[in-house]
Amino acid sequence: MSTYETMPFHLETERLILRPWAESDAAEFCALLSERDSGTFTVEHVRESLAEMLTATATTGIALLPILRRDEGDFIGYCGLIIGRSTVEEPEIAYELFQRVHGRGYATEAAGAVLDAAVATGRRRLWSTVGAWNTPSLRVLDKLGFERDHVSTEDNGEVVWLTRSLP
Repeated sequence: MSTYETMPFHLETERLILRPWAESDAAEFCALLSERDSGTFTVEHVRESLAEMLTATATTGIALLPILRRDEGDFIGYCGLIIGRSTVEEPEIAYELFQRVHGRGYATEAAGAVLDAAVATGRRRLWSTVGAWNTPSLRVLDKLGFERDHVSTEDNGEVVWLTRSLP
């Protein structure tokens, strides 16, 4: 059992709402995954993944949350805390948005809300791992105060590991 508080699962910013996953998010989540990866994703497979994420959330107290624009009400991506390459004690912040909304500050805004949620859990440090080629994500993390820790080489190329201490 974790010694940390459960992360708030409903976050709001000036322009965004992050909330728990709903089954109705599966088609949009599938479209987002398909946009970045040439693999074949089915809505049924994504529904199964969402169920697994919800089960993990109940165990870990951290979550990846869908991002919706407040005014438009549309699903534009996800942001949250995951174990990923790290641990439940020092989780990773992760985010991904549809390309059609890149460059508008949504990733920074959503990740800032997730940082505040991480602080509320009592955690002292977060990680992020980003492909070295992904300059926009590295810029987002820099704006949020993350610092480079090290670089590793994986099958898909170099991965930059970044950390951020929490108050």
